[in-house]
Amino acid sequence: MALGQVAAYQSWRALDPGEKYPIDTRYTAMPALTKKDIREHFPQGLLSPGRDVNKGLTEGEIEYVKTSGSTDVSVTNIWNQAWWDASEKASWKFSSHIARVATGDHREAILVNPLNVGIVSDDVELPMEKRRVSRFLYLNEKTDTLSWTGEHMDRMIKELVVYRPAVLEANPSYLAKLARYITASGKTVFQPELIVFTYEYPTNIHYKQIRRVFDVPLVSSYGTTEVGYVFMECEKGRLHQNSEFCRVDFQPLKPEHGGPALGRILVTTFNNPWYVIVRFDVEDLSRLDEEESCPCGRSSGLILSAMEGRTANVTLTCKGRLVTLRELDNALSVLEDVDEYQLDQVTQNSYHLHLVSRRTDRNRLKVEAEKVLRELYGEEAKTSIMFEDAIAPLASGKYSLAQTRFPINIEDYLDERYIFKKT
Repeated sequence: MALGQVAAYQSWRALDPGEKYPIDTRYTAMPALTKKDIREHFPQGLLSPGRDVNKGLTEGEIEYVKTSGSTDVSVTNIWNQAWWDASEKASWKFSSHIARVATGDHREAILVNPLNVGIVSDDVELPMEKRRVSRFLYLNEKTDTLSWTGEHMDRMIKELVVYRPAVLEANPSYLAKLARYITASGKTVFQPELIVFTYEYPTNIHYKQIRRVFDVPLVSSYGTTEVGYVFMECEKGRLHQNSEFCRVDFQPLKPEHGGPALGRILVTTFNNPWYVIVRFDVEDLSRLDEEESCPCGRSSGLILSAMEGRTANVTLTCKGRLVTLRELDNALSVLEDVDEYQLDQVTQNSYHLHLVSRRTDRNRLKVEAEKVLRELYGEEAKTSIMFEDAIAPLASGKYSLAQTRFPINIEDYLDERYIFKKT
């Protein structure tokens, strides 16, 4: 349907090897859909056949939703709330923790940047009733966490007690900041039945800080505005594909960069009556579960042992090996009492690590951090350790934990053996 009737994909028809080939081979022959492609074809070129976008907007069946981010990464999408809700609900069955709590009308508190979802108000504090929508309570209306005061976080703590949500959905970095405040101030906090991480990569530091104050299951949900809910973490720590609502194509990296278990994922959506998304590059790396099964007993679709972080957050060793955010995070997790970090790779062998820490023995911490970086990136690595009072989020409200100051094209690291070429 997409190749023949949706404008954005008509040029792909020449790449289709034909119906005599298996469906997986035909998918593999197609290119990746990028955010640039969406911007170029939006909205008419991505509409389901027979749909009238103006009528859909007027009747309230759809709306335009813009993702957070700078101009070159932000994308406007066609949003169908009913499809999104159905995708979310279908993902719940992959976690016994969520399946036990989620009823569809359960109370949920959300602690994220309002640029992602919620109500923005940087200048005026909004009362609780202004931040309640249906069954949701948005705990934060400020776009910059650096503007959070003790009073602002005290309000969040109080509202959790008042609202008593079954689920707390949170940016891990935002909840970790609140957890650090709770720990430092000696306060206590209401315990929801579970916490669901979303919008960001949850680091080992986030987990450690959050677990100091929340004694409830922590579940990681993975998806995007474009493709809905794609993976859900089960009670055994694996990530399961939401197969009813999407297809996931896995493209391994070259063996020297972590393949075939490590690779990028391309997502094709199902059941969306308005928006046709095929092989969308979500710009994340993931790791296949090597056991190819899960102790939880669920077996449909792909099973991942971990998400490895954004492709925008990869760095390189001095010898050019790709380092994912997860590998960097695991290495840095040995450092004690670090609240936040950010790594900038300035050149092929030059690394600047920004740390936020309350440790008084900074010289020792500096030596420890330099040792970690050299072991990961190479003995020839030139390292600079810089101590900060805080690390600011990006304009999108999310945090960049690692980046290079030079361009990296992830397609250069894909294993060509797994990419179909028509002969």
